[in-house]
Amino acid sequence: MMVPGANPMQYLQQAAAYQQQAAALAGRGPYGQHGQQPQQVANQARLVNVTLKSLPFYEHHGALLQPSSLLAKGTGRFQEAQFTFVLTVQQANDIASNRDIRATTKVNYLHQVQLRFCPLDTTKEQGDEFPPSICVQVNGKMCPLPNPIPTNKPNVEPKRPPKPIDLTPLCKLSPTLPNTVNVKWAADQGKGWVIAIYLVEKLTSEQLLERLVQKGTRQSEFTRELIKKKLNDEGDEIATTNLKVTVACPLGKMRMSNPCRPTTCDHLQCFDASLFLQMNERKPTWQCPVCDSPALYQNLMVDGYFQEVIKAKELPEEENEIILNQDGSWHPVPKDDSEEVKKKEEKKDENSAMVDLSDDEGGSSGAVAAAPAVASAPTEIECIDIE
Repeated sequence: MMVPGANPMQYLQQAAAYQQQAAALAGRGPYGQHGQQPQQVANQARLVNVTLKSLPFYEHHGALLQPSSLLAKGTGRFQEAQFTFVLTVQQANDIASNRDIRATTKVNYLHQVQLRFCPLDTTKEQGDEFPPSICVQVNGKMCPLPNPIPTNKPNVEPKRPPKPIDLTPLCKLSPTLPNTVNVKWAADQGKGWVIAIYLVEKLTSEQLLERLVQKGTRQSEFTRELIKKKLNDEGDEIATTNLKVTVACPLGKMRMSNPCRPTTCDHLQCFDASLFLQMNERKPTWQCPVCDSPALYQNLMVDGYFQEVIKAKELPEEENEIILNQDGSWHPVPKDDSEEVKKKEEKKDENSAMVDLSDDEGGSSGAVAAAPAVASAPTEIECIDIE
C-alpha cells in the first residue's frame, strides 16, 4: 500500500524492483518467459487473427489482451470466461499521471484501459458489438455497460449500442497486482465472439482537427480539374456551362473555416471539418453529410481550392454562394441576380397580402369598401362622445 504523501514515482520504481526480484526467484528473466513484458497471464481463450476497426478518438498505445475468442464450454446456453492482465511500470505511470482534474465529480483518465467485443470473423475489419446477455466484472466489481436499445421486433433481444468500455476506474494501477476480467454471456448458435483489451489515449475533436490540418491540404489543382471534368462531361445529355455551389457548411449553415471532404467521395460540395468532428465526438457515425457515404477520419482532407475561395477578397462576407465555370475558375454570384431574386420575393409577398385582403372582404369591391368602413368607425364614436 502506498503511504500518503509519498512520491508516486518512487513507489513505482520500488514496485518494479520487487517485480524483477520475484521473477528472478521464480527462475525467469525480468520480463517473464521468452524475455517479453508480462502483459498477459494465462487466460481461458485462444488468440485469433481478428482486426478491430480503428477508433479515431482513441490513440492506440498497446494491447493488454490481444484479440481472443470467447470459448464456450459444454452445451449450456450461458457461458463464463476469465482473463487476466498486468500493467507495466510505464503503463501504470502513464494512466496515473494523465488524469483530467478539472472541477468535475467524476475522475476522467486520458490514458484508459479499454475493453472491446466483436464478432469472430477474420475476413474483414470488425466493428464493436456486444455478445447477447453480456455481463462483465473487473476485479470482482460489476462493470457498467451501455443500456440496451429497445426493439419492437418479436423474439429479438435488445442490443447494446456498439462502443468500447473504459475499465480504468475498476483497474489496479500497479505493476505487481494482476487485473482479472470475468465475462458472462449467452452462447449464440453458429456465431463466435472476440474480446480484446487495449491501452489507449482519449483524444478530442480539437486534437483531431489539428492533426487533420497538419496532414496538409488537397491541391487546389485537383479540385479545379474535377470541376472541368464535371462541367465538360460529353456524356451528359444536358450541357452545363457553370455550376452554383455554396461555401456554407451543410451541417451548420455557416461559412466553412476548414472545408473538407473524404477522398472517397467524388462530389464538389465540402463540409466544415470542425463541425463534422464535433458531431462525431458526440455520436460517431462517420457518414458524409452530403451523400451519406462512409466518411472515415483517415480519408478526410482539407480542400485547398475552396480554402482559397473562402479567403479570397473577391467574395463578400455576406455572400456564401459562388459560380463555378467550365475552365475551373469561379466568381461570386452577380449582385444584379441576387437583387432581382429579392425583388421578386418582395413582390410575391405583396401580391399574397392583396389576395388575403380580397378574400377576407369578399372580392375586390369588398377590398375597396374596407377603407370607408375604417374611416366611418371613428365618426360614430365621436357622435356618441358629444351626446
